[in-house]
Formats: sequence, structure tokens, C-alpha cells
Amino acid sequence: MKVHVRPWALVIVFGLIVSIALSGFAYAALGDRLLGRGSKGPEVTELQKKLAQLGYTIGTADGKFGSKTEAAVRRFQKEHGLRVDGLAGTQTIKELKRLTGQSTNASGKAVGYKNIDTNLLARTVNAEARGEPYVGQVAVAAVILNRIADPAFPKTVADIVYQPRAFSSVDDGQINLPPSSSAIRAAQEAISGSDPSKGAIFFFNPAKTTNKYIWSRPQIIKIGNHIFTK
Repeated sequence: MKVHVRPWALVIVFGLIVSIALSGFAYAALGDRLLGRGSKGPEVTELQKKLAQLGYTIGTADGKFGSKTEAAVRRFQKEHGLRVDGLAGTQTIKELKRLTGQSTNASGKAVGYKNIDTNLLARTVNAEARGEPYVGQVAVAAVILNRIADPAFPKTVADIVYQPRAFSSVDDGQINLPPSSSAIRAAQEAISGSDPSKGAIFFFNPAKTTNKYIWSRPQIIKIGNHIFTK
């Protein structure tokens, strides 16, 4: 006995299979699979957007994992102590999500910053920590944000930076220099919640500072040429 399958039935079945496959592809979340050169889809687009959010050059967020995206991933991995392989795996994605999540203050309340705040923060990092390792630049940005959360300090980035005698770069005009790309990324990372300074509210270069007060503060960590203190 022959079973006759009508052509239109095959078309419907094939259409359903394609629809299901595309649906699963469209809703795949970043982190569901390993992403590398040649990967395509919405997960790659999300990866590219997160890298761009942190200041890495990826070109267009087109959902195609090409050479620029791979270079950005490698740079991100190198700057964050991850295995540098150019692949967006579990650890890389986890760190990206942590750094691009919404920042909160000590009370757990969401904190928002305007573009002008980020720019001033980046200019301060550039002026105060130019030539320092990237993690040290993030730490300097974090110190400024930590001061905002401290009741002893003003409550805006501008008021912190321009507080009299707070930063030498304001006095000598270095604050007005355009920020480097790493300073911009460091500012954005600190705003996203990263704090390599471990809660510090001061930092200084021991080779350039004789101020007794700053030397008397409890020291937390040394990063590059800077000591970070309470």
C-alpha cells in the first residue's frame, strides 16, 4: 500500500521545523554557547554591545563575530586577568555581564551617572593615573565614586573633583586634557561597580607625596605607583 504525501503537507512540516529552529536561535541568551570567530546571531550582537558599552572598539554591532570583535574580546580578557584566547566563554561572559550591570550604592539603591559625569571622571583618571596599569586607572575612578557614597564628601562627581586641593591635576590644568580610551573604559567600569581599590577614598604616589596626613591613613592596597587608603 502506497502512502501519498501531498506536497503542501511537506511545505507545512518544513516550515514548522524552520520556525522552531529560528525561534530557538532568536531567543538564545548571551552565555548559552561559546562564541568565537565565525559565530553569528543575537548573542553576538549582545556581546558586541557590552564590549562597546565598556569602550572597546567593535565596529558595528551586526551580530557577526569577526576580527574586530575577536580583538576586543582579547583586549578585554587581557585587561581583566582572564585567559586570552579571543573566545567569549563562561568566564568572559560572566565578567562582561558583571561590569555592564546597573551599579548600586552602599544601600543597594541604583545609581545613575550622566555622560558629563563619565567624561569628567575619565578626564580625572587620565590626569591622575596616566601611565598606570589599567586596573589602577579603574581604582582611581572608584575612589571618586567611593567619596560620593561617604558622608564626609560632596555628592556629585564635579563637586568631588573640583573640591579645593583635592586633586593636583585640577590645579595644574591636566584635568582639561582629553581622556585616553583606557581612561574612558576605566571610568565606565568603575561606574558599573568595579572597585579594585577595595573601598578606598584616597590614593597617593609615595614617591611624590610627603603629606603626613595622607601617609597616616590606613593603607589598603598598592596598584602600580599608587597606594590606596581609607
